[in-house]
Amino acid sequence: MTGRHLQIVVCAAGPAPDVTTLINTAHQRSWTTAVTATPHAANFIDIPAIEELTGTPVRSDYQASPGTRRLLPTTDALVIAPATYNSINKIALGLADNYAMTTIAELIGRNIPTVIVPFVNTALATRRPFRHAVTSLRAEGVHIMLGPEEDWKPHPPGSGNDRRLAFPWVAAFTAAARSALLGRGRLASETPPPEDG
Repeated sequence: MTGRHLQIVVCAAGPAPDVTTLINTAHQRSWTTAVTATPHAANFIDIPAIEELTGTPVRSDYQASPGTRRLLPTTDALVIAPATYNSINKIALGLADNYAMTTIAELIGRNIPTVIVPFVNTALATRRPFRHAVTSLRAEGVHIMLGPEEDWKPHPPGSGNDRRLAFPWVAAFTAAARSALLGRGRLASETPPPEDG
């Protein structure tokens, strides 16, 4: 066991139900996982199945219990996937208007290695606010899996269902694990976890 922990934030986009692929990939590499869902994403995912896989509750809201503190688990890497146009813009602006966005803002602020995998169409991706958000987040050290070098790009409007099966869950974990290794002072020449199909 590596003792490493992956925090996953799921947004309300087509590939969200397949987040179990990311969870299983992490578990195969001896990482533990926990999932936070944006308020709308909670309707996209199978919460009981995810909780059974991870062994932890899926969080989408703040704890309402008086006297309890909000504590994040010790986290080695954060993957935000699928990330919507709206969420990426909010993350770049530092908005924390729900539990998921607050979690993201805090983990990025703690310099936790972060990978964002957008799921946006070409019309949204050409908007100036989105392009500025991507540039801003990259400047802050966030790994945005977007563009030819990442082998992942926006899809034409109306083709999201066709792109869902190609969503790069395994590549997202590999990027996060590599960043976590480097973030712990490992040598850049160390071999990252292998990437499966």
